[in-house]
Amino acid sequence: MSKKNIKYLTTGEFAKLCKVNKQTLLYYDQIGLLTPVYKNQKGYRFYSINQMEFFYVIDLLKDLGMSLHDIQQYTQNKSPERFLKLMYQQREEIIKKRQEIEMKEKLIEAKIELMEEASQTDFDQITLEHMPEATLYLSKNIDESTDEEFVEVVSEFITELNESQLDTGYPIGGITKREQVLKGEFTKYSYLYIEQPHPREGHPYFKAVKGDFLIGYHIGDDKTIHHTYKKLFSEMERLNLSLGEYVYEEYVYDTVVHNQKEQFVTKIMMQVVKNDK
Repeated sequence: MSKKNIKYLTTGEFAKLCKVNKQTLLYYDQIGLLTPVYKNQKGYRFYSINQMEFFYVIDLLKDLGMSLHDIQQYTQNKSPERFLKLMYQQREEIIKKRQEIEMKEKLIEAKIELMEEASQTDFDQITLEHMPEATLYLSKNIDESTDEEFVEVVSEFITELNESQLDTGYPIGGITKREQVLKGEFTKYSYLYIEQPHPREGHPYFKAVKGDFLIGYHIGDDKTIHHTYKKLFSEMERLNLSLGEYVYEEYVYDTVVHNQKEQFVTKIMMQVVKNDK
């Protein structure tokens, strides 16, 4: 068939159909990725309508993060088998990215929920609440760790949360044992933790004991947190309660939402038991 009887598309026409600028097509031609089917004696480039599908595949692979170099490597040795293998690989990438997006969406939803709850909380109030069992993911024990060991444990804990996709968007808190709190060592944590609302199989968890908790909020630097603990102990005495096995601390407002330490808010949850009369 004579070329005169074939409908060719100019660079501008083909670019318009593909919704890209002409420079993109010129660049693809220069690197040998997508070349025109025909060039006339004046050097004008012409494309076939059949090349649109190939362009869409290039565009798809680019959107999925594949480099032009890797796409070009494929185009230099095309085959149905290689194309199918490429599509399988890209499908796996899409599944992985979708899972990552879904995880980030859950993180954002959790943070929105926590911030909305905090905005309606009276931080000056101390309350006695019955809390259901919560599933927590724990760090290694840091009872007697040095500063260097503490940093290492924190780093390992953060790495575990990221690699195992256990970051739920909830704050990372600290668990202090009863004996430490009674000695006034309020921030001598035994473990770090993060709540797991939907625990997955295959990971070790610590089940927080459900029960009654005296809950208060410390506003300001950790250096003054003993004042808030003093108020909690006074309220505990007034309600005829004793300190339970653990105390849980977690930030409500920290460096994410405030610049000044004086504006930080720490939630203190003291496990308590009713004294026998």
